[in-house]
Formats: sequence, structure tokens, C-alpha cells
Amino acid sequence: MQKIRQLARFIFLAVLLLTACTSNPVEKSKGETFKQYETIIRWSQWDAAVDFIALEYQEEHPITRLEMDRLRLFRVTSYTVRSAAMFDEGLTAKQAVEIKMFNSQQAVERTIIDEQEWRWNEERKRWLLHSGLPDPTQRR
Repeated sequence: MQKIRQLARFIFLAVLLLTACTSNPVEKSKGETFKQYETIIRWSQWDAAVDFIALEYQEEHPITRLEMDRLRLFRVTSYTVRSAAMFDEGLTAKQAVEIKMFNSQQAVERTIIDEQEWRWNEERKRWLLHSGLPDPTQRR
């Protein structure tokens, strides 16, 4: 009986490992992309964050110099995902992220909710942001 249990555990672990190894590349890319974006935002690297925004979104909503200069006044002190959901058969992701930002000129910390919409781009094989950069002027 002991050997049967050990064999059952071994089979269970083998199946788990195989499942992990053959994970969906879209899902794997999502995790990597979201982590990279979070890191860039946490380090307040606003220019680098622009690279995550879909070109078609940027064409419709150009990022002005004023917006970038305003963001550069802030240092992120906290980035917390408050909710996340998948849509369109796993090709669209939405998440609400609470971002705390410190404005060194005014010596105040501001908390905003960044409503992010991410879409899988099949042509580029990567997730792209379709909601723009965080807005520090947002009032809660």
C-alpha cells in the first residue's frame, strides 16, 4: 500500500510538472510583461513605460510633453494590483492598480487608481497597454 501511495504521488507530481512546462505562451508572456511594467513604474521610469503602450493607442491619445514632465515630478512609493480580470478568451486583461506617488516639489504623496487595459498583439507576440500611463492629476 505504501508503494502505491508513493507511485500515486510521483504520478501526480509528474503531471503537475508537465502542466507547468507546457503552459500557454500567451499567459506566460502576460505574467512577464506585467512584472516588467510594474518594475518600470515602481522605479518611475516613465519614458520606458511608454514602450508598453500600443502604437494605435498612442496615435489616438498622443502623450504630450506636459504629461511626461508632470510624471517626472513623481516617484512611485507603492504599486498594488487591486483587481484583475481576463476577457475575450484570454486575449484582453484589465486590472485596477493602486499607485502611491510622491511629489518632491510639493512634498505630498498622492494615491491614484490606474485602470489598465492590456491586449495580446498576435503580430508582435506581446501584450500591449491600451489605456495610457498613470494620471497623477487624478482625484479620488
